Amino acid sequence: MIIQPTSMAALTWAGAASGSAAPSWRIGSVLLARPLGVNPQGLQVLQIGGLTVEADVTGSQLPAQFQVRVLSLGAQPQLELLAQPADPVLQRALRERLPQQNGYAPLLATLGALAQRPVLRQLPAELRGALALLEQAMHSPAEVTRGEGLRVAIERSGLFLEALLAHSPDYPATLVGDWKGALLRVATLLDRRASAPPRQNAGDTAPPMLQRGLQAQPRAALPPSLAGDAVEPLLDRLRGDVKAALARIDVAQLESASSPLPAWMIEIPLHGVDGRDVLQLQLEYVVDPGDGSRGWNLGFALDLPALGAIQGELQLREPRLSVRLWAAQADTVQRLERQFGALRQRLAACGLLLDQLSCQLGQPEPPNRYSAVLLQATA
Repeated sequence: MIIQPTSMAALTWAGAASGSAAPSWRIGSVLLARPLGVNPQGLQVLQIGGLTVEADVTGSQLPAQFQVRVLSLGAQPQLELLAQPADPVLQRALRERLPQQNGYAPLLATLGALAQRPVLRQLPAELRGALALLEQAMHSPAEVTRGEGLRVAIERSGLFLEALLAHSPDYPATLVGDWKGALLRVATLLDRRASAPPRQNAGDTAPPMLQRGLQAQPRAALPPSLAGDAVEPLLDRLRGDVKAALARIDVAQLESASSPLPAWMIEIPLHGVDGRDVLQLQLEYVVDPGDGSRGWNLGFALDLPALGAIQGELQLREPRLSVRLWAAQADTVQRLERQFGALRQRLAACGLLLDQLSCQLGQPEPPNRYSAVLLQATA
């Protein structure tokens, strides 16, 4: 971001830039900074190392307090925005859960196979009831295509369970309606049946989802060894899948709590056609680097058997909206483009001005969210 001095600090800033008036302003020095507000010109007012300056913010929102390191002085001093100190408790929890986590596709495949086994009726009533509640915690495509339905699906995705419990007078009902709450109930009952610890995921440990970006997840297939009618091997696999799904939610919660970015990664299991699918959402509140306007970015990824992998990004700066879509299959691109006329009409009816609407063949490269952020200062 470009930092300009305010009138009340111009002389002090000039001295600091030359290295004469403020000894703390030396190359390599680490200074405490905090935002003070926005001036009438729309510039961010910052207090850095005892000086008050104006900032033309071109990056994401600044935290309430942060540190900068002086990289250079002179006519255009450069300050590096340092990452916030990592919380050791959160980092330890992340290290523990990352090797345990896995996507929802294996779990949904196991649930689908288990539902088709007649011997399922012989399971204890409590476990059958918990599995039924887990099925009810999934959403239909029709629900998530409506604004209110999508809001409910996000709220009950498991990412916000503890916050909901903290403000809910009906503890049992909140647990039942939430995806994580339903998973926890199934995990407790399966743990009572098992004597051995659940299996661990094989292979390399994947990074948290915010670092990887959106990834469309196709349906998973059961291994041939589970193709028979026996239910116990499926329950053993289900126990591991449930534990992996819970670890994945924990990782998403911990990452949101520890990340300086106001962003969330949310996964919603859906009842699809002849199976179950996973809708992945990325939601973030941003400040536009061009004009300083604020708004929302919503990304999504979905892999449907009939359409293949689809990914999208919506940028809302009310009343303006930009929509970019990607599809892995050429015929899916054509099918989506045939819907553009109706989509434009619906958006216009909502009072939105459409700046862009496009669909490209392929999948986008995930952005690098953790590159260094530099602050450029001018006297």
